[in-house]
Amino acid sequence: MSPTTVPRLAGRAALALCLTAGALALAPPPAAQAAGETVNLWLTTTSDSGGRTVTRGLQQQSPLSFAATSPAATHTITVDENTRYQPFEGAGASITDTTAYLLRGGPVSAATRDDVMRKLFSPTDGIGLSYVRNPIGASDLSRPGNVSLDDTCCDLNDFGANGYDTNVELLTAQARQLNPALRVMVVPWSAPGWMKDNGRMDQMGWLKWEYYATYAQYFVKTIQAYAARGVKVDYLSVQNEPNCCQAGNPTAMDYPGMSWNSSGLVELTKNFVYPAFRAAGITTKVLVHDWNYGDYGTIGSGLLADSAVRTDPLFGGIAWHGYWGDPAVGSQVRGQYPAVPQFSTEHSGGTWITNQHNEDMADIVNYARNWSRSVVKWSLAVNQFMGPHNGGCGTCTGLITVQEGGARAGQVDYTIEYYTTGHLTKFVRPGAVRIDSTANGTVQNVAYRNPDGSKALLAHNGGTSAQSVKVVWGG
Repeated sequence: MSPTTVPRLAGRAALALCLTAGALALAPPPAAQAAGETVNLWLTTTSDSGGRTVTRGLQQQSPLSFAATSPAATHTITVDENTRYQPFEGAGASITDTTAYLLRGGPVSAATRDDVMRKLFSPTDGIGLSYVRNPIGASDLSRPGNVSLDDTCCDLNDFGANGYDTNVELLTAQARQLNPALRVMVVPWSAPGWMKDNGRMDQMGWLKWEYYATYAQYFVKTIQAYAARGVKVDYLSVQNEPNCCQAGNPTAMDYPGMSWNSSGLVELTKNFVYPAFRAAGITTKVLVHDWNYGDYGTIGSGLLADSAVRTDPLFGGIAWHGYWGDPAVGSQVRGQYPAVPQFSTEHSGGTWITNQHNEDMADIVNYARNWSRSVVKWSLAVNQFMGPHNGGCGTCTGLITVQEGGARAGQVDYTIEYYTTGHLTKFVRPGAVRIDSTANGTVQNVAYRNPDGSKALLAHNGGTSAQSVKVVWGG
């Protein structure tokens, strides 16, 4: 392909290059047969130092064409679809209680909600989000108050009676209707307080031994509740961020969480959750760890070391968060356990991030290059005050901002995170496979081949000057 410039207009630029399948869908082309093939391009740019002011959001550019020869360029990215890595399962965000409140029964109209959901989840009318990771009960991005799906001791006879997750389930059902390829994951921040030794959902606390079996049934009933809405739950993690957040953390103890060690998680997973799922005919896969790359040594390593956890047919893989540690840990885990699927399941945008545009694109590239099959942001939506929140993060941002109160009440803004996530989800479909592309520190990039044979290359210039790039494919 002739050189193209990945620009920077006082900000950052992300570029999606897509080669349609055409006659090339059946097999990789012979050398030099790429000449003349059309490449479609979409561009996102930001104009501020924080990478949040969108000047061009997934704006389609004039198409380019491959040529047999081209002038020199500063950077050459060679794409080789014959070298393939992990499959892509999806990307998206979490339908939190905050999201459900804002979009259902909160400040927006039903017509606005339906339009927003199309722009989020439709593969044709929107960016085609393809993965949601939903809390079970309250989290930090919930309306204030720690509520489970059954707050009545000491059985599950009142499960779901409070209707707490109803709007989360309804939004998920709508998302699945808009995108049938949507992957759905659920995860608790805490068991109901009456199951814990401290008697409450916040301030950590351990699951009482006598409630291990009951807690496994709590998961069964959660999955069955989604099924009643017509939604299959693909993945479940038994705990979000085990042991987060202990004393000394500025947000410690003020939102739902649980104390765990690896041995307890192993016991719950293999001796209670797996058998409960089998007995109920549930095929939902269980992901382990669901915490930072940097916490692998204290939590995840012990879970993967247990062969009964790792080799069970209900085992789904390991889930990562991106707040601490190096994604290269994923490659280390791949080297030790090559059969274990890996997923990135949470990394929030927020005001603490120096440049959101750069952060998002670096995450998309680095997670994929270290074997992750997904990229999942934190809350899909927050209001203009970055809430409502239930302790925890009061500075987290979402893919959309819903105006609650004020002159613009009921209006919805699309953030840079909508566009950066869309660079992946609009062009890379579940079932795609990552293919080889030349790593480049200046123009970070990752490439995929979709099931229909079309190719997508995501390239990002996070620097302060324009970069010329030549893409080589098929000779």
